[in-house]
Amino acid sequence: MEKTSFLLSMMVAAAFAATASIAQADESASLEIEGETFVTKTKAPAHAENLDEIYSGWVFRADETQTLQTDDFDNPGFVFVDTAMDLYEEVDGTADKACSSCHENVEDFKGLRAAMPRVKDGKVQTMEEIINNCRTEHMGAKAWKWSGTQMSSMVAYIGLQSRGMPVKVAIDGDAKPIWEQGKKLYYSRFGQLDMACSNCHEDNYGNMIRADHLSQGQINGFPTYRLKNAKLNSIHGRFKGCMKNIRAEPFKEGSDEFKALQLYLASRGAGLTVETPSVRN
Repeated sequence: MEKTSFLLSMMVAAAFAATASIAQADESASLEIEGETFVTKTKAPAHAENLDEIYSGWVFRADETQTLQTDDFDNPGFVFVDTAMDLYEEVDGTADKACSSCHENVEDFKGLRAAMPRVKDGKVQTMEEIINNCRTEHMGAKAWKWSGTQMSSMVAYIGLQSRGMPVKVAIDGDAKPIWEQGKKLYYSRFGQLDMACSNCHEDNYGNMIRADHLSQGQINGFPTYRLKNAKLNSIHGRFKGCMKNIRAEPFKEGSDEFKALQLYLASRGAGLTVETPSVRN
């Protein structure tokens, strides 16, 4: 067992060392969309331990990928936003209602994405849960799959209303113990590779590992369109992918663990602006 652990540690070290010299983030990069300048670099909040500054994942992307996000016409994530616009008006369920039946103007959701997730009655509430609650309780419709195309599209459409607003989630009061749980998970090691989120996104951001340029793992751009799989990716879907990469058994999407981790990560990005839907590798 000790020999196996040693070999795995050597594999991880080699992955970082052999992939290239350090590729630092371009601190001068500026993201502008529709004439609006976004905050992609700012002073780290006091509770983001071991970081002086925080960076949007956009800063770490190749020039061509960055450019895709600067124009809504070129941003492939807007194909899914268009899908959600149709879904928003589509009558579904036994109540014979659409989203627009109760929420006539989608712009009324402005500010919601910037404050999510939030803690209500001692439990973390995510955008996905708000949407599914509306579907099951008010529309009499079936719940959507957490990371399904319909859900990710709708989360992006609603999130778009907050684009350009600074991320600011509440982490005091009832949220504090859940935030602490998320922090613990962030620094806990999992899987055969015995790695934590912090090993990549805090200790090695800016470095290359294989073909990936490691970011700080900020979630202000989710749902994000990834060129790798040509679809919108949810926050919890990305968490699953990371855990699989370190050969760990992932928690379930929508689990208390992932929701706590989401709250903690959102708080680490306080001050960055919402980029939904962003474009990444």
